[in-house]
Amino acid sequence: MQFETYLIFLVTTAVVVFSPGAAAVAVASQGAANGGRRALGGVFGIASANAVYFALSATGIASLIITSNLVFSVIKWAGVGYLVWLGLTALFTPAGAIRVKRSGRQSSLKVLFAQGFVIEFANPKALLYFAAILPQFLDINAPIVPQILIMGMTTFLIDLTSYTAYAFLGDSLTRGEMKNWVVGLVNKCAGIALLYAGFRMAGVTVMR
Repeated sequence: MQFETYLIFLVTTAVVVFSPGAAAVAVASQGAANGGRRALGGVFGIASANAVYFALSATGIASLIITSNLVFSVIKWAGVGYLVWLGLTALFTPAGAIRVKRSGRQSSLKVLFAQGFVIEFANPKALLYFAAILPQFLDINAPIVPQILIMGMTTFLIDLTSYTAYAFLGDSLTRGEMKNWVVGLVNKCAGIALLYAGFRMAGVTVMR
């Protein structure tokens, strides 16, 4: 892979990853509720889910999933359902899965990791992105495995950088004493954003 090609891959992936979406909302909410450092569990969950999709794309399995209407639909609608559930609980329940809480026991790292992993793994757009973008940057005249490893590690590091920033952004927004109406507003914004992400996800289709 030429260096210029790698830079294009780097910039393209960074733009996609840093763009706010369901995972960014989730990890920011985790940071707000549990602190930036503890929210790193969710950050690693998101990055791990993307790593799995990257590996599937590299081995060609992602293409098989995309061409299977049943498997792709199961992933998509499971993701839609999960985001809608998260959004509704953030809006209407006092202790939703994604919800800024003024006090109370913090979520465990395992729970935060699982939450981040499920949110990202249930996002079919991540699968489509890696399946579509990866072949465009591979140099078939050079060894394939080193190229895949370089791009995979680059994507993982970009994920960690981006979502760590979102986690600490959420943490910084809620440091100190927050008024009840501010907490309520943050929760409503997070809930609406997750519902919107679910709505957008429901419209994701594979162009054939």
